[in-house]
Amino acid sequence: MKTTAFTQKHIALGAKMVPFAGYNMPVEYVGITEEHNTVRNGVGVFDVSHMGEFWVKGPNALAFIQYVSSNDASVLYPGKIQYDCFPNGKGGIVDDFLTYCVDGQTYLLVVNAANIEKDWNHLCAIAPKFGLTPGKELYNASDEICQLAVQGPKAVQAMQKLCDQDLMGMEYYTFKKVMLGGVSVIFSITGYTGAGGCEIYAANEDADKLWNAVFEAGAEFGIKPIGLGARDTLRLEMGFCLYGNDIDDTTSPLEAGLGWITKFNDTKGDFLDKEYLLKQKADGLKRKLVGFELIDRGVPRHGYEICDTEGNVIGHVTSGTMSPSLNIPIGMGYVNTPYNKVGTEICIKVRNRLLKAKVVKIPFYKKDAE
Repeated sequence: MKTTAFTQKHIALGAKMVPFAGYNMPVEYVGITEEHNTVRNGVGVFDVSHMGEFWVKGPNALAFIQYVSSNDASVLYPGKIQYDCFPNGKGGIVDDFLTYCVDGQTYLLVVNAANIEKDWNHLCAIAPKFGLTPGKELYNASDEICQLAVQGPKAVQAMQKLCDQDLMGMEYYTFKKVMLGGVSVIFSITGYTGAGGCEIYAANEDADKLWNAVFEAGAEFGIKPIGLGARDTLRLEMGFCLYGNDIDDTTSPLEAGLGWITKFNDTKGDFLDKEYLLKQKADGLKRKLVGFELIDRGVPRHGYEICDTEGNVIGHVTSGTMSPSLNIPIGMGYVNTPYNKVGTEICIKVRNRLLKAKVVKIPFYKKDAE
């Protein structure tokens, strides 16, 4: 099992460690609900060093990214980030990822930990068609980089103490190369929690220095280390997809509600699965990913059947939890399209009981509604 550059920090702090995507990772420190609320209201730090990082460089870098992805990377400019996915050539999704544009010939792709090898093999198979050599123009830097996600409404304010460049004024989905607490980092206004904050990339050899600086700067704001358990409840409250649950090799981006990152315009041009997705769009979707709230008592879990009010199976749950912020059971799942409208009554089958639920608009958690 792999470790990150911060693993010993987690163990020393008494984290409950579990295997995740081949890594020994902290699932919680003091409890998921408390850690969840720390991020929603203040600032918390996730070790996300298990994520993968691929560099794509050279004059054909953009053309390559355009072909292997669903979104239109031609709109990117230096310092801009884009959410995207890799179509698999069969109507499904290899992975979802972030594209960082350093310049017109240099891009960083940040992929999911569990998919690093799969993504790498997928891209390596296509790279030669664009004159990219794996190990050169296409480079896997995943084992060289550590990453901290500093999340919460006070996160950037805390990190500003470590940097003489303006971080507070940065826009969502942008990044800078800066010195942070004496460490050279990529500092991005991104995250997977919906609570605001940033993600920080550094070389593994700078991990200790970065960790210490981040926690020292955040001390006055009540900064705490946070496990992957709260990361999951936070992302679910926002309706963010988790690869392997809500999206995978059998789900299309259109079915998953990711039509907004699936572009068919002239600047995008041809890409894997373009014709398949155009046809799917024209024919109409047979199923869609929806959010739902349980009305009856119970907690929805991945794999549970979704039924109509008569008990007929119409889909399945992909993610579910008791929302720490809202204190109600929430979930996401695929349902046959007649049942995907907001307000539709559905049922979640739990141990042969049909629990009443209703389709709702996501995100579940809306900061302005507090």
